Amino acid sequence: MTDAKNLTQLGKHVETPQSPEQAVLETVPFQRGDGPPAIVRFTCPEFTSPDKTLVESKSLKLFMTSFRSHGAFHEECTVMIGRRIVEATKPLWLRVGGYWFPRGGIPIDVFWQTGAPPKDAWLPDTGVAPYRGRG
Repeated sequence: MTDAKNLTQLGKHVETPQSPEQAVLETVPFQRGDGPPAIVRFTCPEFTSPDKTLVESKSLKLFMTSFRSHGAFHEECTVMIGRRIVEATKPLWLRVGGYWFPRGGIPIDVFWQTGAPPKDAWLPDTGVAPYRGRG
């Protein structure tokens, strides 16, 4: 777990990483207290239910931006995003929804999660509707 005082990117000028492998995902402490797990959704559109750490949002933005020059299929990228976040944060549960722009007129939406959601966790609707065009 990264102490918020040790963040290397927040509040600093940081160049966009050249690849997802070079991107640094930082975390910040999270105290969820008693009761059901909190669901935290970063809309890129994505993501996560934390345990003791959250992905720091600037590092997430830089990580996501690093995919601009990464040559891979949307499916591979979505799973890679999920696995890197799991590695960094050790969440109770994680779901990633990759809502990718159409290629050749075909939308590609990729979903990946670590397992069943935690008991009593409220989950927002994923907003997955039949394709009616984007824009």
